[in-house]
Amino acid sequence: MKIALKVRHINITLHVLIWATVLLLPYFVSTAANDHRIGSIPGLLFTEAGLIHMAIFYINVFYLYPKFYNRRFWLLYILTSVLLIFGSFWLKHHIMATWFPDSVKDPSVYKFIFPPSVVVFIISIIYCRIVDRIRTEQEQKEKQAAQLLTELKFLRSQISPHFLFNVLTNLVSLARKKSDKLEESLIMLSDLMRYMLYDAQGKKVALQKEIEYLSSYIELQKLRFGNDVQVNSRIELDDEDDQYTIEPMLLIPFVENAFKHGVGYNEQPQIDIELSVYKGLMIFEVRNKFEPEPAASKDENSGIGLINVRSRLNLLYHNRYTLAINDQNNLFHITLTLKLV
Repeated sequence: MKIALKVRHINITLHVLIWATVLLLPYFVSTAANDHRIGSIPGLLFTEAGLIHMAIFYINVFYLYPKFYNRRFWLLYILTSVLLIFGSFWLKHHIMATWFPDSVKDPSVYKFIFPPSVVVFIISIIYCRIVDRIRTEQEQKEKQAAQLLTELKFLRSQISPHFLFNVLTNLVSLARKKSDKLEESLIMLSDLMRYMLYDAQGKKVALQKEIEYLSSYIELQKLRFGNDVQVNSRIELDDEDDQYTIEPMLLIPFVENAFKHGVGYNEQPQIDIELSVYKGLMIFEVRNKFEPEPAASKDENSGIGLINVRSRLNLLYHNRYTLAINDQNNLFHITLTLKLV
């Protein structure tokens, strides 16, 4: 809103400066001894003609063009425009005959008084077309921004149920084992849900919070699998990196995917998670061993997390990230490079 008002004030100021220059031009370039003439035109006549030109410009810009410039009223627009221009001709001639009778006798004055009405009218049409184009482009940008925001909200809304489904599956597993770690896991889950419900609802969160959330999820998985899965995590974050922010719950789908597909199909499951930040550039890597899963055994929700996060990256970090995914030799390896702000 403030930006729009500022642009409007600048626009008004430019109009005032341009017309003030046109109307006062004789008094800048000529002298009183010469009657402030520009060529053979008296200064006062030049200014009065300028006021008529200004009226032509704004009558077309604010009334004729927006009201009649379309196919339905095209003929009416032409008629009213002709009347406006010829009306300006009559008014100028009347002013000359009444107050500047000597100018009426000078044919050279007419070519400087009457043709400018047509020129100013054409300029007003060009101005309206440019303003229309700018307004249309602005509306398209606003519509695209609204669509992107709607899409982003939808993608964010998919994260929570998808995440909770995976975590609750983990807790069910601990409950079946009657593990003593179930209580600790529930407390950790409550912390994660608090983050999801309160901290992750804004546009972006502090990078440190996102990492704490990621670390809690990793610990939750360690409680579930114990020594059955080797989990190696290394996070390098300096105190100065606290200034950076990141889209909430952006990194978790990669780790979820690793635990979903990296355990249960290997005799020695191993998951490696590395994160480092250097001068605002974050490098996040996740590696896990996997065995190719038969197509028939894949459920319909398989891959939702990675598809979701790629869409969010395109929306929020376009041209500021690279995502490399390699799944050769039964090793699934993702590398996300992200320019933080």
